[in-house]
Amino acid sequence: MTSQNIDTSKGFAYAVTAYVMWGFLPLYMKALAHIPTIEVLAHRVVWSLPVAVAVLWARSRTADLRTALKTPRMLVMGAVTATLIAVNWGIYVWAIQSGQALEAALGYYINPLFSVLLGAVVLRERLSPLQWTAIGLAAAAVAVLTVETGRLPLIALALTLTWGIYAYLKKMLPIGPNQGFTLEVILLLPAALAYMAWVGGDAAFVTGTGWDQVLLLCAGLVTAVPLMIYANGAKLLRLSTIGILQYIVPTMIFLTAVFLFDEPFGHARAIAFPMIWAALALYTVELLRASRRREKPAE
Repeated sequence: MTSQNIDTSKGFAYAVTAYVMWGFLPLYMKALAHIPTIEVLAHRVVWSLPVAVAVLWARSRTADLRTALKTPRMLVMGAVTATLIAVNWGIYVWAIQSGQALEAALGYYINPLFSVLLGAVVLRERLSPLQWTAIGLAAAAVAVLTVETGRLPLIALALTLTWGIYAYLKKMLPIGPNQGFTLEVILLLPAALAYMAWVGGDAAFVTGTGWDQVLLLCAGLVTAVPLMIYANGAKLLRLSTIGILQYIVPTMIFLTAVFLFDEPFGHARAIAFPMIWAALALYTVELLRASRRREKPAE
């Protein structure tokens, strides 16, 4: 199946559930702010594996995974996507822990526009004037933040680049989304276990409270479950619907950062964020137009 021409209520429920779960993720990560980012990342990898394998086993999809583990080309591609998603996770966790959730939200707002630009540069896709305007507004917003703060919004740009390239390469991985995620976790597992062995008795999992241990044990659930729910929902929705629903995550992160974490909004962000929102409005209009053109019957 390449794309979904209609929206289904089941797909909508899956996608919204996954996005809302991701939207609440900063609260979980903030509760782990006193634990080193790399340790949180290691636990995300380790405890995601049993969840992912259980899902594949329950759905009788383990054969594709076994084939992938025996195919050198698949392993190389999986290693690249695994590295990208690990870097993305690490940056995101560190951003939330260090009080920079607003910049993380900015990164995920920019991401769909970066994907459009990536399609134009790599796939030679022709962009409409509205799409170019949206990309220009996003670039101008980044410029405003850079001039005002004296530095590039590196966290936002790093999240945009790693996730955008990951999503692009993930489409090339000739394996289902759930199997692909499990393959990535398997490839990341040796590094995660090596870190845990190196830290040993000094790990927060050992020295921390019982609540710390519970939160770290839940890392697999909060990582794997929304990703797998989303993967199944995406197959039952139109691309335009997915494109609009993805704004749920950065909006929830933005609201959490401002109203719960009390992060400073500032003059530059008061200018840059509305520019990004305007860019996304233009992007959405063009997305809906393109969807209607595809659905219009040939005369």
